Amino acid sequence: MKKKRLKIAILSRNTRLYSTKRLVEAGLKHGHDMYVIDPLRCYMNISTHNPEIHFKGRRLEDFDAVIPRIGASVTFYATAVLRQFEMIGVFSLNESVAISRARDKLRSLQLLARRGIGMPVTGFAHAPDDTDDLLAIVGDVPLIIKLTEGAQGQGVVLAETRHAAESVIDAFRGLDAHFLVQQFIKESRGTDIRCFVIGGAVVAAMKRQARKGEFRANLHRGGSAVVMRITPTERAMAIKAAKIMGLNVAGVDIIRSSQGPLVLEVNSSPGLEGIEAATKVDIAGEIIAFTERHARTGYTRTKGSG
Repeated sequence: MKKKRLKIAILSRNTRLYSTKRLVEAGLKHGHDMYVIDPLRCYMNISTHNPEIHFKGRRLEDFDAVIPRIGASVTFYATAVLRQFEMIGVFSLNESVAISRARDKLRSLQLLARRGIGMPVTGFAHAPDDTDDLLAIVGDVPLIIKLTEGAQGQGVVLAETRHAAESVIDAFRGLDAHFLVQQFIKESRGTDIRCFVIGGAVVAAMKRQARKGEFRANLHRGGSAVVMRITPTERAMAIKAAKIMGLNVAGVDIIRSSQGPLVLEVNSSPGLEGIEAATKVDIAGEIIAFTERHARTGYTRTKGSG
């Protein structure tokens, strides 16, 4: 049977980003029409019977699917645009409610904990009256202290002494910010595992190693990556974590500890460059293939709700 030619929108602020370019290339290779749309330049008609999305003076219509590549700094408005696509019946690779759920670090950790996913011991606070009690909840130093709004390792501090932890908490309190205090897993030695999940299967995995003198394994901070063979337990954990978030495509970050594997984070817009280079897997092609199998009008489960 002849494959249907799809009209696919990629919500991305920058056509030059590696992940965006690779998705466009893969879509064209599969014979589809690909459009990159900056969500911040979209504007919408919020009406009951005829919701519309406009971009550069024209109404966006007749799309079969939308692939969101939404950065953390534009989550609020970009997910609103994505909800509008869902309202008019366009299939979304990752739905707006799932992206919002994953971006809210506290909410995502609470959901994972409720479903029994192993994680480092974590405290959450805004303006604690008793810093000693907050630290007692999490345990002894060293501790990781991070802003909930941070991304790619930003707003993350390793406090190696109790005094340092108290000073960082005082500083974050002064910022009027929400923050997490998390157990530091010493045995991970600055490494983590990024599992790339598509449609309920881990299609690739890499080990990220922090550069010397750095505890964050993010590739944007000079970390290195190699292909990784994960255990069945780690595979099952990554798949379950993505499912709990409601994400069809996710980057699930896991560390190995003396307690077994622990989930650090579930990313709704995982980058493709590092994992494609490390594993030689055509991740972009896998994403397009999944979109082909599922893109049909009205398939979005949430219908823009949430």
